[in-house]
Amino acid sequence: MSYDPTTQNTAYATTRVVDAGLQAYMRGIYNTMSLGLVVTGLTAFGVANIPVVFNLIFGTPLAWVAMLALLAFLWMGFTPARIERMSADKLRVTFMIFSAVMGISMAAIFQVFTAASIARVFFITAGTFAATSLYGYTTKRDLTGLGSFLFMGVVVILIASLANLFIQSSAVHFAVSVIGVIAFTGLAAWDTQRLKESYAYGHGSAEANAKITVVGALSLYMNFVNLFNMLLNLMGDRR
Repeated sequence: MSYDPTTQNTAYATTRVVDAGLQAYMRGIYNTMSLGLVVTGLTAFGVANIPVVFNLIFGTPLAWVAMLALLAFLWMGFTPARIERMSADKLRVTFMIFSAVMGISMAAIFQVFTAASIARVFFITAGTFAATSLYGYTTKRDLTGLGSFLFMGVVVILIASLANLFIQSSAVHFAVSVIGVIAFTGLAAWDTQRLKESYAYGHGSAEANAKITVVGALSLYMNFVNLFNMLLNLMGDRR
């Protein structure tokens, strides 16, 4: 077998280009997700610290409107057909509006938990999410099967949470929080690997790439927010 330095150099250059492209792709997803988290945090903090606004929302049925609006965004605003029709800029704006509505719905945590514990749990969540997302990015293990198992865990969480609205069991509440931490930690790794692998299949136009970035950011954003809520239920100091 002969050694061709030209071929070797070309392969190395191609790898460098792919790595740079992948890093830019993932960086765009993380930056968009982070911006969504900032919007959520500022909105929640602002609503919680303006009594007139807080009482207007949580002292009236508007609290339910905010919760239903979140479901409407997920079920109707981010469907494949809807995403296909929207421009990348409109999709990004929709994600930011969704992040703000999420912040409104989460404002009540400032009335339930101390600010210090909210901050502490946020940084714990950030560290946990970063570690598991890094694992999903770097591991050679195929996490595809893990995703199906974790989604089953999410279904169990939803069913148990709905049931607990009626039975009001502290044991069920604790179990749901523990299962939720495990499920959303695993989903952070699974989603990261899925997004990384989606780059390997190649993309189309710049517009299509921008849409993929926003949809990927939404997936990681939801994992982060849900993980934060579960950890807050377990570790937050109540007022």
